[in-house]
Amino acid sequence: MQQTISVQSLSLGYGESLIIKELDLDIPKGEITVFVGANGCGKSTLLRSVARLLKPVSGAVLLEGKEISSMNSRTMAKKLAILPQSPVSPEGLTVHQLVKHGRYPHQSWLKQWSREDEKKVNQAIQSTGLADLQNHPVNQLSGGQRQRAWIAMTLAQDTDVLLLDEPTTYLDMTHQIEILDLLFELNDQEQRTIVMVLHDLNLACRYAHNIVAIKDGKVFAQGKPEEVINCNMVKDVFDMECQVSTDPLFGTPLCIPHGKGRCLITKREALTVG
Repeated sequence: MQQTISVQSLSLGYGESLIIKELDLDIPKGEITVFVGANGCGKSTLLRSVARLLKPVSGAVLLEGKEISSMNSRTMAKKLAILPQSPVSPEGLTVHQLVKHGRYPHQSWLKQWSREDEKKVNQAIQSTGLADLQNHPVNQLSGGQRQRAWIAMTLAQDTDVLLLDEPTTYLDMTHQIEILDLLFELNDQEQRTIVMVLHDLNLACRYAHNIVAIKDGKVFAQGKPEEVINCNMVKDVFDMECQVSTDPLFGTPLCIPHGKGRCLITKREALTVG
């Protein structure tokens, strides 16, 4: 397996509390990798460290064989882009202005704004369905529209590696699929390496080549969704009973959680009548 990102004996934490504990992980090049796990398990913390937004307590993160701690910010920003959770834009900044910020790593005093920069910005705006909103202030958009604007900025950065922390947050079902389809196409057509944190296990199975299940700050399981997702794993990682079947459209694992619901009430009423 050729890897783009390698995590070696990585420990991460805040203050005295360790969230990630001596974790080892190789992220395959040119594939979609999705981190899954219960709330607080360390998914987002790990993603932030890969993007050099969080300094390790110990261990290292390597990008294309080189420690990210030794890379200057501009060089790294040309190779790797991240969309964090719930980013906030300055007051009054328009969608077009926000997306232009994605081209910052490609600018210098010798290389000013170019036709190529404008092309990348326009492509990102078009691909995220924001052409009609590009002159609107970001802070006046709906939650889903804002999320798409930030994703467009990330795309405009035009890196080989994209890190996205819950990119479908605030999006309705239609736009969740549109964004994930867009990311899938970027991977399929341009072989970009994409690493995401997703809460929806079934969408993770549908779009990921590689699932990384995290529990208690360690990698619990890693591999193809078909190899990783089963009833025992879901119970161990999420503490949830479920049934795992096959998605009738895509053939990927489909997790059906146990729990209460309308059908349970209907069965109870039927037993009472009987």
